[in-house]
Amino acid sequence: MPRPRKPASPFRYFNSSPEIIRLAVMLYVKYPLSLRNVEDLLAERGIDVSYETVRHWWNRFGPMFAADIRRQRVSAMRGMRQWRWHLDEMYVKVNGEMRYLWRAVDHEGEILESFVTRERDKGAALKFMKKALKRYGSPEAITTDGLRSYKAAMTELGNRDKQEVGRWANNRVENSHLSFRRRERSMLRFRRMKTLQKFASVHANVHNHFNSERHLVDRQTYKALRSAALDEWRQLAG
Repeated sequence: MPRPRKPASPFRYFNSSPEIIRLAVMLYVKYPLSLRNVEDLLAERGIDVSYETVRHWWNRFGPMFAADIRRQRVSAMRGMRQWRWHLDEMYVKVNGEMRYLWRAVDHEGEILESFVTRERDKGAALKFMKKALKRYGSPEAITTDGLRSYKAAMTELGNRDKQEVGRWANNRVENSHLSFRRRERSMLRFRRMKTLQKFASVHANVHNHFNSERHLVDRQTYKALRSAALDEWRQLAG
């Protein structure tokens, strides 16, 4: 009986080691650094690569790493009841024009979904919510702001009774925008919606992976969680 063939390594056509590629992608996505900042940090460690190489690595491997993280988290969350979702949309400038980045966050601050649209109407809200519901199932409650598009979309989906609207009830998702805003400023905006969608999805999953809620735990617990996250990161696409 023939042995099953081992999957080919995604790094097989690259001269640099997988460890260097993972490090470069992590630095660029996780921290508010430009491509040239990452090039300089790698040079300080004796790694001579250009910022264009870092750009190629992030475009090639960022979505792959994010998909691995998301697959593991969705699998672990399957069967668990999602107590509450928080939905909100934020303005993002793309090539000088305003676009909308819809984001869903759970009650623990985990970013569940990111979705970019041109409009902020019922159709856009419906696409966004269908995508999140298909992947994670239905929550017990959905907190939104007063945008009427949410009400219209939830009425069509048949879960209007789960919507909750309050003055400060949606602070959870409002605060979760901050990490993306810091990252957006260092990138000097986006030029295409496709690039924004790609980066927002990758950034959300990397943020989830390394977010240890350090303000809620003691130093020893935080160090253990950080080490575990780094170990898991080094095994991505292994």
